[in-house]
Amino acid sequence: MRQQPVRSPHACGFAVFVSLAFVAIVSDCDRLRADDAAGIEFFEKRIRPVLVEHCYACHSGDAKIKGGLRLDSREGWSKGGDSGPAIEPGKSDESLLIEAVRSDGDLKMPPQGRLSPAIIADFENWVKMGAPDPRRVADATPQNNQAPDLAAGRRHWAYQPPVVHPIPAVRDSDWPRTSIDHFVLARLEVERLTPAPQANRETLVRRVFFDLTGLPPTPEQIDEYLADSSADAWEKLVDRLLDSPEFGERWGRHWLDVVRFAESLTLRGFVFKQAWRYRDYVIDAFNRDLPYDQFLREQVAGDLLASESMDERGRRLVATTVLVLGNTNLEEQDKKQLEMDLVDEQLDLLGRGFLAQTITCARCHDHKFDPIPTRDYYALAGILKNSKTLDHENVSKWVEVPFPLAPERDEELKRHENELAAIQVRIQEMKGVLKGISSTAGATADVVPAKDLPGIVVDDSAAKRVGEWQHSQHTKPYIGDGYLHDIDGGKGSKTLTFDPDLPATGKYEVRLAYTPGGNRAEKVPVTVFSADGEKTVIINERQTPPIDGRFISLGEYRFERDGQSFVIVSNEGTEGHVIADAVQFLAVEASGTKPAARFADKEDAIAAETEFAKRTVELKQLESDLQSRKAKGPKRPMVMTLTELAEPHDLYVHIRGSVHNRGPDVPRGFLSVASPKSTPAIPAAEGGRRQLADWLASRENPLTARVFVNRAWHWLFGAGLVQTTDNFGTTGELASHPVLLDHLAIGFMDDGWSLKRLVRRIVLSRTYQMSDRDDSQARAADPENRLLWRINRRRLDAECLRDSMLATGGGLRTERGGPTFPEDLAADYGYIDKSDRRSVYLPVFRNALPEIFDVFDFADPSLVTGRRTTSTVAPQSLFLMNHPFIQKQARRTAERLLAEAHAGDTERLTRAWRLTLGRPPTDAERATALRFLADVPATDGKATIDAWAQLVQGLFATLDFRYVK
Repeated sequence: MRQQPVRSPHACGFAVFVSLAFVAIVSDCDRLRADDAAGIEFFEKRIRPVLVEHCYACHSGDAKIKGGLRLDSREGWSKGGDSGPAIEPGKSDESLLIEAVRSDGDLKMPPQGRLSPAIIADFENWVKMGAPDPRRVADATPQNNQAPDLAAGRRHWAYQPPVVHPIPAVRDSDWPRTSIDHFVLARLEVERLTPAPQANRETLVRRVFFDLTGLPPTPEQIDEYLADSSADAWEKLVDRLLDSPEFGERWGRHWLDVVRFAESLTLRGFVFKQAWRYRDYVIDAFNRDLPYDQFLREQVAGDLLASESMDERGRRLVATTVLVLGNTNLEEQDKKQLEMDLVDEQLDLLGRGFLAQTITCARCHDHKFDPIPTRDYYALAGILKNSKTLDHENVSKWVEVPFPLAPERDEELKRHENELAAIQVRIQEMKGVLKGISSTAGATADVVPAKDLPGIVVDDSAAKRVGEWQHSQHTKPYIGDGYLHDIDGGKGSKTLTFDPDLPATGKYEVRLAYTPGGNRAEKVPVTVFSADGEKTVIINERQTPPIDGRFISLGEYRFERDGQSFVIVSNEGTEGHVIADAVQFLAVEASGTKPAARFADKEDAIAAETEFAKRTVELKQLESDLQSRKAKGPKRPMVMTLTELAEPHDLYVHIRGSVHNRGPDVPRGFLSVASPKSTPAIPAAEGGRRQLADWLASRENPLTARVFVNRAWHWLFGAGLVQTTDNFGTTGELASHPVLLDHLAIGFMDDGWSLKRLVRRIVLSRTYQMSDRDDSQARAADPENRLLWRINRRRLDAECLRDSMLATGGGLRTERGGPTFPEDLAADYGYIDKSDRRSVYLPVFRNALPEIFDVFDFADPSLVTGRRTTSTVAPQSLFLMNHPFIQKQARRTAERLLAEAHAGDTERLTRAWRLTLGRPPTDAERATALRFLADVPATDGKATIDAWAQLVQGLFATLDFRYVK
């Protein structure tokens, strides 16, 4: 049943709610299955390793059980120990285990020390999920610690090479059009089921447009296809869409889900300013139909592959960006641990993303379900560990290198860089001159003890802090043992209070000391509280302090000995680092002068101050010139990537996953269970990434082609032949059509690993062109449609919903590629994108996803996601009813409809339905809409626009808009 147009905002909201609730029963089952798989994965990666390392010594079958509690099985924590059940699934605050790891009360676990806040948060989230745990009592019995049986493991279907199967014969020989149809129909006939009839042409054209381009067809494009009565009309349409640039944008976005593409880190919101290059690389690769095996090679080892041109070299270097896009905690101070956490994240990408294997479950112990020993984990990790991915500091930094350029462009940039370098030399020389003047004036070396300065000096170490301030000695000169900065974060929530112990009431000059720099804040509010009241002075900390290169005067103030006498430095309203080194209080004598012990001759002091001021102005001019040239001149493009270490080495097993618990050395290598007898040898002089790329992209690898064709099937049908798209292991689901999966994988490789040929083959099949018509007999036999007796009805994803609304209103911008956020953006917090470009080009910020992405199940950009969750929740209906973006696009569409020349409302309604739903309205829909519009005065222009906007918004809320049949 199709939704009817609505007559009021209240009716609109009700219609949206009903239309969403209509599909709740269907989506709930899928969501629960996805959540179960995600929960088990979360347990294996985040919970089990901690239990093994910190809890099993006292609470497992291998130990003398303490407190009667076992934590090596689900039954163990469910039954609990002497104090009762350890976990109340879904209720973290009521679970004894959570109380123990928090160390809030008498229970404190583990006894050797409190777990990190991040680990505690993982346990809390795990319990809130319902404490998913695959371990059973049998798993908890003591083991003989033998490595997995690889011979037995290779009997699992996914580890066996794809086999060529004959095309099966079918009874209904008229139905199949392609080999795919033979495999599908043969399976249906075994179950005595018949396929649904073919969908009508209007339905098919809308389906294929969304599947191949992610955009709705225009009424003109629909008419063009409907008017083409030739036998190959469908083939011509498919080929045209495959050749369109929108194909790469749509299918590139699918791939970005798999490789957890993001443009920022959760930590402090650090922004990846070069990540957009990888997004554009993927879109271009899919549009060029780059063979998938080459596509994989370039992403794993593009920096190591020979290139025939500078452009190819650049593309391949950009491809490796994928390896450094993980959501890593760069603040981790144990840098060995940080490096291994990053390698683990890379292995998760290669394992689940490329091979559909949960390799990272073998980091702390042999895989509990799949034939993946810990040695294999460290054999693969050893390859990745031979690449440098981070530059270590207090907060580590990802690696960026210059983008390869043509010689003439490179020379142009070198000339500009040499000009900048010359100015920087002059700046350093001028700073030396100023330093010499300061020394002549009596200033000491770069580091000055506070006690050696005149007056009362309150150093930063004595300041009262609000918020997190970081101590630093990075930039000299400074007073005492360093200075403080606000980490360029927490703006408006941090202050430093300098409170002196003044010896007497009187007038004092107040000076602030800070270290200048190009990343400093330009408008730092410094407030002086004195007997005269309070006064705020704004300081530009990018400029060198005019007094001795250390201090800037805040003015003269009268202070009472026991009255208010303090200075507050705040970071409110600032952009850039706020620095505070010290505050100096200099008593002003009755004559109006300050102590001047540095010069015996007053004229010398005046001359020195005059010279210092003059040189300071010159320095400011040079610094201003440098900044101007940097802003206006060409900039060398950079690439996020990784580099090979000069001296390759093997890695050793980290017992229980700890980098500080050394086990045996492991030669670099590959996944044993998925390796044929001969694998690429890794020369001693190489790290192994090039060989890893060859192994991944080999025809002999039983997983690679199968995994990708299954992904393609999922993206076209809404469910893969293997529904667990990221897990082909023993805990994953079996293929519904294993023979068809092999057939597609072999055909894919025989076709040169061509994605476009694969998609074309599937879309031309009769299986893809079926309708979604229900069949009670088939539904009873196969309620989940695993046998493909009809097409699955699928909800549009967040990007398609957004792009469709923009396209309907005529506001979708079509420019492609390039950076899509301000170059000077330092953090993603609070970022709101207001662009009307395609959704694939919106910044993917981990702390600031667009609201429509959050509401409509966008992939978590920190996780490999081959299959998005499809939820049905109240915020979706509220979003469609109330969000300004929806209302704006509905109004744009209404204005577009009213601006077009139509014979009357009946014709305009047909246009509205075809623009939004791809079909004309039914008689009942048209009649309802006309009654609604009849209430609007014809002479009231605003009311007319409002009514049409409301009607369009109602169409946006219908099932026919939000779903593809």
